[in-house]
Amino acid sequence: MSEPRYDVIAIGNAVVDVIASCDESLIEELQLNRGGMTLIDEARADELYEAMPPAREVSGGSAANTLAGLSTLGLQCAFIGQVADDQLGKVFRHDMRATGIDFDTPAREGEPATGRVLIFVTPDGERTMNTFLGAGQYLPAAALDEELIASAAILYLEGYLWDPEEPRRAMRRAIEVARAAGRKVAFTASESFVIDRHGDDFRAMIDDGLIDILFVNESELATLTGEANFEAGFDAISPKVPVLVATRSEKGAVADAHGERAVVAAAPVPKVVDTTGAGDQFAAGFLAGYARGEPLAQCLKRGAIAAAEVISHYGPRPEADMQALMAERL
Repeated sequence: MSEPRYDVIAIGNAVVDVIASCDESLIEELQLNRGGMTLIDEARADELYEAMPPAREVSGGSAANTLAGLSTLGLQCAFIGQVADDQLGKVFRHDMRATGIDFDTPAREGEPATGRVLIFVTPDGERTMNTFLGAGQYLPAAALDEELIASAAILYLEGYLWDPEEPRRAMRRAIEVARAAGRKVAFTASESFVIDRHGDDFRAMIDDGLIDILFVNESELATLTGEANFEAGFDAISPKVPVLVATRSEKGAVADAHGERAVVAAAPVPKVVDTTGAGDQFAAGFLAGYARGEPLAQCLKRGAIAAAEVISHYGPRPEADMQALMAERL
């Protein structure tokens, strides 16, 4: 097995986050799924955008956010995802490259437009996401750079992109390529509704040993296992996955790696401003430690620190000097 060129390569949605603060009343008025993520079409995206208060635009997407966190922590990363040949697509590509991430997937010509996530943030910091996947949902297996995938120590996949058929086929092929090259495959379940739709696929991949590192939150774990009790659900999955990481919001996180278990408390946050990207940055912190061979407990601590940083401000990507922050708090 050759020495990897990249620490992590990710396949995910290439979307731009449009984030606005709002009152609870607007959530009700627009009949949004408070605290969740809802897939919408372009017409609904335009409707919600018109109804939004003043907003800020930040390149997002779950896996892309994780890579942004990893890059700020000094890891070498590359991204595979599809934007349209439009202004938002140019914004996304610029932001990824400016963060130090290699991103060379060709833009898709014509409709639909580049994806966007309209995020409504209530005063308690809870985010309600409405996602138009746009061009990203047509990412074909032919767009994969298989040499690139084989050159990364870890292939990181987001469950959100499992919904559309073409990207699902592309990710299945990417798993084959990574495993043939002797690399690790990390997978984030993304959201309970994704598991509702594709849980049989995910459980089959777990049973077949195709996932080396699985990220879930507490509700996703319950949906995946059918166990309402956290410990019971964790114990049901952990023997089947070499590394299982489960986040529990303010209750911290738990991980099991080859039978070794570690627990970490949530890192303190003076004020929760926006929870967008918390899970993405937790994964970034954890993987930064894991890729460097650090102890399991320290990987979890890195995740908790990264999550705490991102929820202290608007937007899904770090704003602090993350390497300095880790050095200070570890």
